[in-house]
Amino acid sequence: MRLSIDRRLALGAAVLTVVAAAAPATAAPAAGGRPALPARTATAPAAPAPDMDGVSQALRNTLAAGAPGAMARFTGPDGVEFRREGVQNRVTGAAMDRNARFRVGSITKTFSSVVLLQLVGEGKVKLDDPVNTYVPGLLPDDRITVRHLLTHRSGLSDYTNAMFANTVPGFEAVRNRVFTYQELVNLSLAEPRTTQPGAAYSYSNTNFVVVGMIIEKVTGRPVAKEYERRIIKPLRLSHTSYVHPDTAIKGRHVNGYLHPDEEGAPLVDSTEQTVSWAQSAGAMISTEADLSTFMSSLLKGKLLSADLLDAMTTVTPTDATNTRFYGLGLRRYNLSCGTQVFGHTGTVQGFYSYAFTTRDGERSLSAMANTSNRGAANTALGGTLEAAFCGKKTAPSVARRGFTVAPAEADLPERR
Repeated sequence: MRLSIDRRLALGAAVLTVVAAAAPATAAPAAGGRPALPARTATAPAAPAPDMDGVSQALRNTLAAGAPGAMARFTGPDGVEFRREGVQNRVTGAAMDRNARFRVGSITKTFSSVVLLQLVGEGKVKLDDPVNTYVPGLLPDDRITVRHLLTHRSGLSDYTNAMFANTVPGFEAVRNRVFTYQELVNLSLAEPRTTQPGAAYSYSNTNFVVVGMIIEKVTGRPVAKEYERRIIKPLRLSHTSYVHPDTAIKGRHVNGYLHPDEEGAPLVDSTEQTVSWAQSAGAMISTEADLSTFMSSLLKGKLLSADLLDAMTTVTPTDATNTRFYGLGLRRYNLSCGTQVFGHTGTVQGFYSYAFTTRDGERSLSAMANTSNRGAANTALGGTLEAAFCGKKTAPSVARRGFTVAPAEADLPERR
């Protein structure tokens, strides 16, 4: 089924209802000023056990929708569960490998947000300062603040819409190209802005290109060094890297396959590329285990102070369904069972990925498929969230409606 360029997110057959009482009350501060986790009482409902059969079915659905392979990893109080389907290399036929690296696309945005928020905590950046305070003369509007970047409310146009209007030719034109940050910002500024600053949510890769510029201006170091010293080394994410502008994924890795716009055209192996068109908006490489460690550590308060984590997880709706929200470089999804999960999605040519965790960081899911420009595959992969966090569905008379993610929630324009 062919999808229009600007098709927005679908959520299945109906809007999901979330009961306000499902949100936990604010806990009293613990020693050291950090809020304590809400205490569990004898009457508190236990978290549902993950439906790993449902996770497997979601992965099979992803393959049926056009992905060569897909895999998912769930971490909870009872340990780690892993499921995989299909192949990570269409030439060799090698099965998906739970330890293989892959491109994580816009999950990079959460890494960039953490670094910037740490700079806020150090007093080097203020969220409500104009961007031009830190990169003088960059933007033509002093009303655009750092917070607007992190929440996708700057109104800066997403240059990737034009760049990848024709999916495969657009990709091949930039596969080996190395852009400067300024070149990418110039592409955005050549287009009309989408909103007035702060007026509305409008997802744009440009926002996090500018975030990367601020990080480098304030620290005097490349973003790669800041990711490494502030996140990768402290959390021991030994398989996570930012290799821009190198094109290869080192070590064991998944090959990515891009669907052309034309129905029936052969897949394009898009594994090797600079991802220079994204940089601090989407060029990181990781594994499912490292992504789960990153997201759970973040939500447990290991990377940010309590007040900054609260700011990051303070969200506003991204559409009218009241099930999808965005904070500071962090998504929140309200699932059909009332569970709220925080994290990010990722799309880069040849790869879809999800990395989400509960607010206490105790249950985490990371999932990936080695294709892109195939919205039905992205939607199917999103089904792993419902199965993992909501467990088995109840009887049909009281069945929960599932949460789905359709192509426009991806980080690049979708054509299919």
